[in-house]
Amino acid sequence: MEWIVLVLVGLVASSLGSLIGMGGGIIVVPALLYLATLSTFSHLTPQVVVGTSLFTMIFTGLSSTLSYMKHKTVDYKSGFIFLIGSGPGSILGAWVTDKLDLHSFNIYFGLFILFVSIVLVVKDKLKPIPYRKDKGVVRSFTDNGGKTFEYGFSPAIAILISFVVGFLSGIFGIGGGSLMVPTMILLFFFPPHVATATSMFMILPTSILSSITHISLGNVNWLYALALIPGAWIGAKVGVFLNTKLKSKTIVLIIRTILVIVGIRLIYQGIVG
Repeated sequence: MEWIVLVLVGLVASSLGSLIGMGGGIIVVPALLYLATLSTFSHLTPQVVVGTSLFTMIFTGLSSTLSYMKHKTVDYKSGFIFLIGSGPGSILGAWVTDKLDLHSFNIYFGLFILFVSIVLVVKDKLKPIPYRKDKGVVRSFTDNGGKTFEYGFSPAIAILISFVVGFLSGIFGIGGGSLMVPTMILLFFFPPHVATATSMFMILPTSILSSITHISLGNVNWLYALALIPGAWIGAKVGVFLNTKLKSKTIVLIIRTILVIVGIRLIYQGIVG
């Protein structure tokens, strides 16, 4: 029964994660934290939940990236620049995780997710961070609705921000996507489709780096990881298929809704638990 539950969690989490570019950790971590309140999974600690989630994200990231490459929505140059900051940040965050207990972890994680969802609500009133086109990275993209986006950023600012993103992803075991996608959309005005695909491309190496740290700390439950991986692999391909069929506004709405539900649930668990 445990295995069936975990396979389903991996499938649903990965489908939603790759659809909105958040890697599935945004669903896997809260789901495992909830299961930890049940007697069957009571041995799970926040550290093991995070470590196991990040290890599973390696396979979600790989499966999604291979699929998004076929649709040519991955911005490789931007992804590599962001990785310069997010890679070291994710390693540092993984070490910090060991200092948090279950209740404080839930509350901090929930507040963090709600903050991101609120920012997404007001995103249309925000202006992108200014950059010089002759010295910055400049891109354009036409989505499946025929709308053309122009976006860009200063590499130095991008690396600094992605370090913070990587640090938070290492702490919370979310693969970086739950903050990287909103960051790309809000601060650099990436098209949602490109932000999603590029985030999944970044999640692969970031998850590998964070997982190495968590493995060295003994924070991965290998049996649970093996149960989550098949669902993660299949779900990632389902999510990519749905992403290519939806409009940009629909993807942002889905991101916002999922963040609010998960955030409120985690805060509630942290307070009453």
